[in-house]
Amino acid sequence: MGTVLAWLTGLVAILPGFGPAAPPAWNGYAEDDYLYAAAATAGPIAALPVTDGQLVRKGEVLFVLDTSQQQAQYDAARARADAAEATLANLQTGSRQEEIDVTKAQLMKAEADLSLAQQNLARTQDLFDRGLTPVATLDQSKATVKAAQAAVDQLTAQLKVQELPARDAQQIAAEANVAAANADAASAKVALDMRTVTAPADGRIEQLYYKAGEVAAAGAPVVSLSGAGSMKVLFYLSEADRQHFALGQQVRVSCDGCAAGLTATISRFASDPQFTPPIIYSRDERSRLSFLTEARLDQQNAVRPGQPVSIEPLQ
Repeated sequence: MGTVLAWLTGLVAILPGFGPAAPPAWNGYAEDDYLYAAAATAGPIAALPVTDGQLVRKGEVLFVLDTSQQQAQYDAARARADAAEATLANLQTGSRQEEIDVTKAQLMKAEADLSLAQQNLARTQDLFDRGLTPVATLDQSKATVKAAQAAVDQLTAQLKVQELPARDAQQIAAEANVAAANADAASAKVALDMRTVTAPADGRIEQLYYKAGEVAAAGAPVVSLSGAGSMKVLFYLSEADRQHFALGQQVRVSCDGCAAGLTATISRFASDPQFTPPIIYSRDERSRLSFLTEARLDQQNAVRPGQPVSIEPLQ
């Protein structure tokens, strides 16, 4: 008798409508928020070293636009900055040493001329005192001494000026020129660097929209990346079902050919309801309104975009 009851119990358990109820599940699909790499300015594509499906790391070069114009602009700006810095350095250190050496030589000659003129004046004065030379000769000797002294004074003052740095106002103006020139050079360098576009994150090349040699428009995507930590599953919940889920809650994800144990974390509930989604994404249509729900996959590379999935709550 006991054997018969056990057999009947097992039979009932496997019949439709009997046995433990299956856990609730919702159908949905995987989607990726693609990252689009675009150039800030238009230009011919000089290099496109990546291919469809290639895995890339953050910072890896995706494409390079022609840089001939930007390189020339940067070189010119850098040259102007170097010239401004040289001008400032010259003002800060005074005249060049060669100019100072010339002035010193002129001053030595002027001092020698002054010494000779003073000696001639002394002899002329002695001759005049003894009545051996006219007053005109004495006056001429005195004038020669004065002229020689004036030349010495002028060259002495000139040498002091040459050995002094520039005045504050001149230095301030030169410093401003240096700052402006360096800013122009930095701006030109940014424009040059922007012609090389790198991957913003690790990912897979999903699609190339241009070929090498073609002209890319400003702001137009050249490369799209997937799998950059943005893979998610989308499914629809009725108003009643939505009450049993919360942001940050984990759910179980399964799909044909996928590894077991996939999970996702709910990241968004749509605030506005929608009509019942297509039947391929809905297990039943008893509720006329449903709410789009997004959950970020915890295993990013386990599901491909567009793949149908089933979502169950974790027990």
